[in-house]
Amino acid sequence: MGVTGRKRRGKRGARGRENKAQEEEKTGRKPCAPTMGWREKLVIYNAGNDAIIIAMNFLITGAAGFLGSALANRLAWEGQQVRGLDDLSTGEPNTLHPEVLFTRGDVNDRPKLWTLLQEVDCVYHLAARVSVPESVLYPREYNAVNVGGTVSLMEAMRDVGVRRVVFISSGAVYGDQQTQPLTESAPPQPYSPYAVSKLAAEYYVRTIGQLWGLETVCLRVFNAYGPGQHLPASHPPVIPYMLRQAIRSGSIVVHGSGKQTRDYVYVDDVVSAMVAASTAPGLNNLVINVGSGVETSVRELVSIVQQATSTQAEVVYNPRTDPGVSRMCADLNLAADKLNYQPRIALPEGLRLTMQRDPRMRKDATRPIKQPSM
Repeated sequence: MGVTGRKRRGKRGARGRENKAQEEEKTGRKPCAPTMGWREKLVIYNAGNDAIIIAMNFLITGAAGFLGSALANRLAWEGQQVRGLDDLSTGEPNTLHPEVLFTRGDVNDRPKLWTLLQEVDCVYHLAARVSVPESVLYPREYNAVNVGGTVSLMEAMRDVGVRRVVFISSGAVYGDQQTQPLTESAPPQPYSPYAVSKLAAEYYVRTIGQLWGLETVCLRVFNAYGPGQHLPASHPPVIPYMLRQAIRSGSIVVHGSGKQTRDYVYVDDVVSAMVAASTAPGLNNLVINVGSGVETSVRELVSIVQQATSTQAEVVYNPRTDPGVSRMCADLNLAADKLNYQPRIALPEGLRLTMQRDPRMRKDATRPIKQPSM
């Protein structure tokens, strides 16, 4: 994989040098200096209204997962050099763009990381276990992957000399807080081993980054949803679960009263924030929320799902099950300021796009589904 990546990169580098020579000869202008600090690979030629951008080189851990594959495909479509690493515990590599150079492997495999990190400009770290209920049963495994894997990656980046990492954390680190929306300054109160592992990984990323001179930014992503989201038989994410049940005229089971609120953000909006985080200036050591900025109760979500599917699925409220934290909504002021981030897809439109783009949402798709993870 590393050899293939270098060959492709060499071709693009030669083309970039040829373009540079031609542009200087034609205009007499020298390329302007990179405008965003460390990005040596981003060379912009200031020639009228045209800009020539040399592709950057990315490594994405968790590249075959829900958010990882969406990000990898976006970057590859834009012409960037993308390497992907995933252990395929939940991922689907056949969803990746053919230009993504994919390797199956563990994020704790440091020799493999050393190989994949060669000549990489920026790392997106998404590899993680992500089920809150599962983390309650297997906290040691969540610590090993989410925390240990993060430390292994940071050590490998230090060894190879990669300069920036974008760590994908979770809004779950905030826990139960009455003051909404949640700003990045709110003191974390993690509610589950999953949330603890994400918060610990954040601290490792930021601390190691400061000690070793790596640029770091942590994105706390709230309740992301969209086509391709992993849909396990047990504890599936709430939105794909509700859509599937409604489409099939099944019952929708809601934990607790349904009054608990969440911030549901469409996958394309999350990807836009992640892409911006790789090159935006002034992000070092920051934590930034990524969500929709809209607080939606589970009862409201049920109603929106019924409208989107044109069904009246039976709703069963189970007061004996834990509904999780009572409220959650992201404050997006810092994201707007630092990433120029503005979510564009409202929840009803996001549900429509999910049903349109995800073949599992067809009525003829068959797979048993148990209760969701709220």
